[in-house]
Amino acid sequence: MGFAECTAVFMIKYLRTLGFNVVNDVFAENSWYFRNALVRANYSDLIAGISETTLYLERFFRSMLLGEEHDLRNRIMHVDWEKVADDTSVQSANKPTQSAKLGDELPPKCKNCTLEEVAVLRIMHENPSATQKEIATAIGKSERTVKSITVVLQEKLIVKRVNGRRNGYWEFI
Repeated sequence: MGFAECTAVFMIKYLRTLGFNVVNDVFAENSWYFRNALVRANYSDLIAGISETTLYLERFFRSMLLGEEHDLRNRIMHVDWEKVADDTSVQSANKPTQSAKLGDELPPKCKNCTLEEVAVLRIMHENPSATQKEIATAIGKSERTVKSITVVLQEKLIVKRVNGRRNGYWEFI
């Protein structure tokens, strides 16, 4: 039994304890969607600007438990899936990725940076006056982690803080 199947069995048992009359049919009919929704709830790619989202799991459970109608096709979970103005959906294989743009914005010294360092640098590039607290909130890390990362980035001579902590800004060297 795979992870998604184990999770489905657990959810069925859990929902039954809450009084919901849940059967395995809904999970079986939408097993691929459920599995991919679990993945999207835990997948992030900081370089590409992709954050984990529980949206697809919420849609799955709202459809199952509340009778709401949501599109449970896998293609809508693809990272490059878009809705156009008339509410129809399109998928583009040729859409430029955020990571291609990001590479152009960062200094050449960043070639060997970790993903966390690149995420911090992206925030610094977008908002040079961002504080470590704001950066931590933006990337979902602790302030202590961000402080450690900014120290390393300064030691690597990639960025420096100009005009102090309170009224300063980040400058790429």
